[in-house]
Amino acid sequence: MAGDVTSLLAAWRGGDPDARDRLVAIVYPELHALADRQLRGERGDHTLQPTALVNEAYLRLSGLDRIGWQDRAHFVRMAARVMREILVDHARRRNAAKRDGGQRVTLTGLDLPDDRRDLDVVALDEALTRLAQIDPDKARLVELRYFGGLGIEETAEALGTSPATVKRHWQATRAWLFDALSADD
Repeated sequence: MAGDVTSLLAAWRGGDPDARDRLVAIVYPELHALADRQLRGERGDHTLQPTALVNEAYLRLSGLDRIGWQDRAHFVRMAARVMREILVDHARRRNAAKRDGGQRVTLTGLDLPDDRRDLDVVALDEALTRLAQIDPDKARLVELRYFGGLGIEETAEALGTSPATVKRHWQATRAWLFDALSADD
């Protein structure tokens, strides 16, 4: 399947108008599963559903006609980033409407070392922006693991590294995020 995705991305990049639709038929179930995992940990009254998240991500990705898609891993990285942007935009709109300080999300994927698993998605985005300035690779790791819902093996493939390296960096990054988010409180 990875070969099919890579060839379809190349065809899309080359101007084949049908390649994008064939690509969606292949990756839509995977993107929907990622969105479902992402939203499963959110509050019960969350207004954004997995299908809506995937559809919005697809619309944003399909508008990137000029991007130089490299392979399936590149596509997954971009999808995870777009899902993050959508969730943050959604939280900001909700916060603007409520003016009460915020939407809370559960960070079960981050396995925070204490019982405090809820935090503001906007605060997480700000922490990731700071992390990206310090270490862009670790920020991508969080996007893939948390926002993209990828496992260790899938993340290693997407980043072009070993699972052992992903595990090591994931542990360090979780600790950094815990400190950064605790300092924001």
